[in-house]
Amino acid sequence: MAKLTKSAKEVRGRKMLAVRLKDGRYHSSSSNRWLERQLNDPYVAEAKQRGYRSRAAFKLIQLDEKYKFLSKNKVIVDLGCAPGGWSQIAASKLKGTGQLVGLDILPTEPLEGATFICQDFTADGATDKLLELLNGNRADVVMSDMAANTTGHQQTDHLRTIGLVEAAYEFAKTILAPNGVFIAKVFQGGAEGELLADMKKHFAKVSHYKPDASREKSPETYVVALGFREI
Repeated sequence: MAKLTKSAKEVRGRKMLAVRLKDGRYHSSSSNRWLERQLNDPYVAEAKQRGYRSRAAFKLIQLDEKYKFLSKNKVIVDLGCAPGGWSQIAASKLKGTGQLVGLDILPTEPLEGATFICQDFTADGATDKLLELLNGNRADVVMSDMAANTTGHQQTDHLRTIGLVEAAYEFAKTILAPNGVFIAKVFQGGAEGELLADMKKHFAKVSHYKPDASREKSPETYVVALGFREI
């Protein structure tokens, strides 16, 4: 196991009583397993206590604890932002400075310090609309916690999610400022060879990291690309 970050130690240090479902006759066995996992997940409990919109907020917290890419005065773009868990953390780091814009095909509840656009980032004109909102500024961070809807077939889910990552990456290259950061969720073995090779051309450092907040049995990990350079 990788060295635990500060937030992981804090959450793991919380004492929780194990919860078992008394009667699951109204749910399928898979639904019962999901519900029991949720009830016993310390990150779900901690997210609720802290008022985070999703447990995924801790994934960004831990990514930032390791790579330190969130701070005041940054321009940050959150792709696939709904329900806003990652944007919450980014906004708290900005502390009223910089700019935070989130895009999603689903509506996202308003958040102080953020501007949300209900739009597909791959749609025609999305880049121009975003740059207009950013007043022509380039982004310091483009981040994505998107994943394709799962089918239950691991290889298919991996390919569909990689398709989203590739689209997010191409989008990021059009709006990132020099020395910018790109972070995205990937599945299984991480970014595909061709995609990874291109990232290494455009970024000073590319690595993969699985936060403690990612469930142990989940195939997800994150590709982290630091130091964007246009070539």
